[in-house]
Order: sequence, then structure tokens, then C-alpha cells
Amino acid sequence: MNAASSSILIESNIPIVKLHARGKVRDVYAVDHDKLLIIATDRISAFDYILPTGIRDKGRVLTQISIFWFDLLRDIVPTHFLTADVSQYPEPLRAFAAQLEGRSMLVKRANMVEVECVARGYLAGSGWKEYCAKGTVCGIELPRGLRESDRLPEPIFTPATKAQSGHDENISLEAMARAVGQPLAYRLRDLTLEIYTRAAAYAESRGVIVADTKFEFGFAGDTLVLGDEVLTPDSSRFWPGASYAPGGPQASYDKQYVRDYLESIHWTKTPPAPPLPEEVAARTSGKYREAFEVLTGRPL
Repeated sequence: MNAASSSILIESNIPIVKLHARGKVRDVYAVDHDKLLIIATDRISAFDYILPTGIRDKGRVLTQISIFWFDLLRDIVPTHFLTADVSQYPEPLRAFAAQLEGRSMLVKRANMVEVECVARGYLAGSGWKEYCAKGTVCGIELPRGLRESDRLPEPIFTPATKAQSGHDENISLEAMARAVGQPLAYRLRDLTLEIYTRAAAYAESRGVIVADTKFEFGFAGDTLVLGDEVLTPDSSRFWPGASYAPGGPQASYDKQYVRDYLESIHWTKTPPAPPLPEEVAARTSGKYREAFEVLTGRPL
């Protein structure tokens, strides 16, 4: 690992191309009319706020684990991914290799479907809270007597609206069908569950439980593609299989450690977001790297 790749990148700066969008983690640049450059920074958000402390190597993990899954899932659905080899980028971009190596992707532009496609295989998070109150998850009735973190009888599809600010809102399949049309809604449900089933089985073979995850789809021309990030510690709950014990919260490879720290200091979840202590940031970085290495079987 060279010095450039190991340094923390909070905000990218590629002045030769237009900044298309800046999200909580990713900076997106318009390369031309049909390609985008996506750079995953080391920013981290919690409770819908970006924290002032960066997490070393986080952007590299998010990019490279997504590329791993794009390749593993390519026979199920086309993706927006073109290349992550900076030497194959348009020549002017190569001068910015220090920012781009390991944490960027050149992708097809796509018109994204404005719905998060969520697959849940275990009872956790907002699903657990709804189940405690109503016995359902996103309106789907589940058997009585389930415990927190229990495996569901079968994976379920629980779409959500894509909020620009604040929390995404869980919606029913019927509400999704009204928003995007029934044929597309049902197609995305089936794709989401097929991808989740394939990925969860693979992860289980590596000793990792994918409790839930979310996908984003869009249209590149007339082709439906899988886009954005895929099965990363930011978009998924990854639990170590060896320590799995239903009946309460689980150890995880994701940013739950950061959330737990912020809860412990009784942050009001209003700005400004507090900085993270060095040991919390370092341990979180280690969790992200471990997730990549366990799932892919290779070092970052």
C-alpha cells in the first residue's frame, strides 16, 4: 500500500470534470454523456449526518468490495460497472491517480429507479422494531414468537423510498408498484431476492451472515442494471457467523460500532456531529478491512 492510497480522503478534487453529485460518502463526476466517475471517499455518516472524522481505507473497501460482487453476480443482472483500472480511464483523469487508485470506478450513466430495493433474511433494525409493535415487517406478517436477529423463514422484499435528507421510509410492494409500475416493481422484487439469496449463500460459505442489504437499480438505455454500491458494510448488515446468537443484537462488520459510540455519549443527533476518538476511528477502519478480507479471501 503506498502513501497516497493509505491517506484519508474526505473530499475529492478532480477539476477537469464537472462534479455531478456529492453524497454522504461518494463524489460523482460527469465524464461525458454516457459515463460517470464515482469516487468513494473516507467520509462516514451516522444517523443521517456526516461525521467530521474520516475512516482510513473506508472508500477503498466500499469500491473494491462492490467490484467483487459485481463480478460474482454478473450472470444474474447486468451492472453499471465499466472499469476501475485508472490506466483505462480517459487520459486527462490519469493525472489524478493518487485520488483515484483503489477507490474509484468508471460506470455507465443510468436513470436510477427512485426506490431502495431491500432484502431481509434476518429480523433486525427497523424490521425488528415494527415486528415488536405489529408482528409485521413492512406490512408482511411474520410468525409469532420470533426473537431479535432470528433468521426469517424465507427472505423478504421490503422496499423503501430514497430520502434526500432524513431516514428512508419503508413502503409496501403495492406502494412501490403504484410509484414505478407493477411490472417493474415485481421484476425488481424478484431480482433483489435472487441476488440476495446468491450473495447470502456465498457469504455463509465464508463465515459471514448477510442479515439484510439494499440494492439500487437503474436503466442504462433500455437495459436494467444494478448500480451504486453492492453488498458493502455501508449498505448491508454483516454478522460474523461464528458468534451468531439470536435473541439480541449481533456483533457486526459494519458501522454499528460508530453508532454505538455515538449513543454512548448521548449525542442528540442534531448538528454539529461530534468527532470520533482516534481509537474508535481505527477500530472502525479495521472492521471495514476485515469485512473485505473475509468475504473476498484476499488482502485489501
